[in-house]
Amino acid sequence: MNKLPLQTRVQILSMLCEGSSMRSISRVADVSINTVSKLLVDAGKFCADLHDREVRNVTSKRIQCDEIWSFVGAKAKNVSTMKQPVEGAGDVWTWTALDSDTKLIVSWLVGGRDGEYALAFMDDVKDRIANRVQLTTDGHRAYLNAVEEAFGADIDYAMLVKQYGEPESNKSPERRYSPAVCTGVKTRVEGNPEHVSTSHIERANLTMRMANRRFTRLTNAFSKKFDNHVHMVAIYTVWYNFIKMNKTSKMTPAMAAGVSQTLWSMEDLCEKMDAVAPKPGKRGLYKKHVAENSN
Repeated sequence: MNKLPLQTRVQILSMLCEGSSMRSISRVADVSINTVSKLLVDAGKFCADLHDREVRNVTSKRIQCDEIWSFVGAKAKNVSTMKQPVEGAGDVWTWTALDSDTKLIVSWLVGGRDGEYALAFMDDVKDRIANRVQLTTDGHRAYLNAVEEAFGADIDYAMLVKQYGEPESNKSPERRYSPAVCTGVKTRVEGNPEHVSTSHIERANLTMRMANRRFTRLTNAFSKKFDNHVHMVAIYTVWYNFIKMNKTSKMTPAMAAGVSQTLWSMEDLCEKMDAVAPKPGKRGLYKKHVAENSN
């Protein structure tokens, strides 16, 4: 059974987390696209289990939540006209919860943007936090019922609603490639939140969009399969929490939050994958096929 060398796997996973596409990785690493795809699946499953197991009992003061948009196969408006329809095609939202102080991604969920997903996401956030926290979200209405059902009264919650508009001084065509300008905010408060902001989670989502090729706008680098999209988010989350150094704290978010005591490397992640991977069995006997003589 052939197995990729450790350094090749490290190179592939590192490039996936640094914004490279799968086909560019296959060219640089000199491996087939199927090899990159298989490693993506294997690493994605392992990282999802690792995050679920390790990021527990997090002591936090402030949690910020947001959703980041992307799509699989085609945008929702174009799904009906796809020449080759794929399962899970359409708009996909990645829900993320960030510890504002340590920058740890506490929870993530990939799927729709309705109340069912909001409740599942909030239930997962609650299960991973060890104490009463202050929670801030954007103005998405699905959060209201989800937060109440998941936390009840045991939370200080603020919903920050930003109002956007077009400045009168700038009506040039170039504005269509720039974000709208925030012209005001409204807040809805439950409990006693003291620091109402979503700036940290919005910046973390920008990092995810820049470091993950599948989230790049106005390109053909979108995900072609829903499962692969989920696998890549799982890999990115472990890389961001356990491997990527935060320039402000001079440590990884996992170390700052007390989830990990050591700095991980991509080599460590690959070795942990090898430790739990099933051992390859012995190759069966080779049977030589002899063509029958037609004479």
